Amino acid sequence: MTTHTSALLTLPGAVAASGVDGGVAWHYGDPTVEQRRAEQGVGLVDRDQRGVITVIGADRHDWLNKLTSQLLLPLADGTTTQALVLTPQGHVEYHFGVTEVGDTTYLDTDAGTDEGLSKYLQMMKFWSDVEVTVRSNDFQQLSLIGPRASEVGARLGLGQVEAGCAVPLPEGGFLRATDTGLDFVVPHDRALTLAQQLIAGGATPVGTWADDALRIPTRRVRTGVDTDDRTIPHEVGLLGVAVHMNKGCYRGQETVARVANLGRPPRRLVMLNLDGTQDVLPNPGDDILTDQGRVVGRVGTVAIHYEDGPIALALVKRNIGPETPLLAGGVDARIDPADVAPENAAPASAIDRATFTKIRPR
Repeated sequence: MTTHTSALLTLPGAVAASGVDGGVAWHYGDPTVEQRRAEQGVGLVDRDQRGVITVIGADRHDWLNKLTSQLLLPLADGTTTQALVLTPQGHVEYHFGVTEVGDTTYLDTDAGTDEGLSKYLQMMKFWSDVEVTVRSNDFQQLSLIGPRASEVGARLGLGQVEAGCAVPLPEGGFLRATDTGLDFVVPHDRALTLAQQLIAGGATPVGTWADDALRIPTRRVRTGVDTDDRTIPHEVGLLGVAVHMNKGCYRGQETVARVANLGRPPRRLVMLNLDGTQDVLPNPGDDILTDQGRVVGRVGTVAIHYEDGPIALALVKRNIGPETPLLAGGVDARIDPADVAPENAAPASAIDRATFTKIRPR
């Protein structure tokens, strides 16, 4: 895994994160304010923990198309999408962005997965005219999130970039527009200067705490945090985002097609409302139990939301609904009312945190 310390940790108030996000800021002094400003205005997120891989060579488009779940033919200059590498059984192994700029295809990966993905791609080269290089130490990703992201980006004189499109940057790397804002992938020695320009333009520095707290209600996953080695794309909202249902054969396609046609993935992604009266929070990977002690899921990302309190993403068995009291890593929890089990799709009352059943042993 490629790791280093981001220059943005020198910004005022920065407190370093730990674990998979080590090397970037957990927060910049007040994660509650950071969340509010990012949700209502624009936040600047340091995503230096994400990896970057470049692929060059005449065969790169056809080669990547054969190896991934996404349709990458044609992959026009200035386009961006997402893709997966699946196991032969159809489980999610790698999830990454794909951006075509000039004669280079950039793959940006979840934290800690760049070297694993690169190793797999290197093994699959055979006689293809491709060159795969891990560039995580050369490039850094900064993201603008929030409803005013494009306004701040435009103040740099880069013009408007349509969602799903990317443009090269004068000093290397690229800028792309997504459904959540703008991503800048720039040389490391340029990142701090760019961050200072974006802050001067109105962006608020946002740490991983605030970024996760705002991501959880959108049900967007991070590979390795919100997924395990049994996760299939259907369970975590990646069909249509990183999977093209009408492309040719690729590894794991049989499972994708079978489950899509039957419509019954074994688990589903939900948001948990956690009991905020306890002094502890669950950790990613913790088991989720019923009051009978039956394991029915696993905890993913956990954060304290500035309005909703402690929340988490979770993968649970598909028939578990908001009416079921749960223990998530020993903490009382309920599935959010918006995540009604498909078999029990009926109106659900809002969570009343005063009614947590506290089924944990005493």
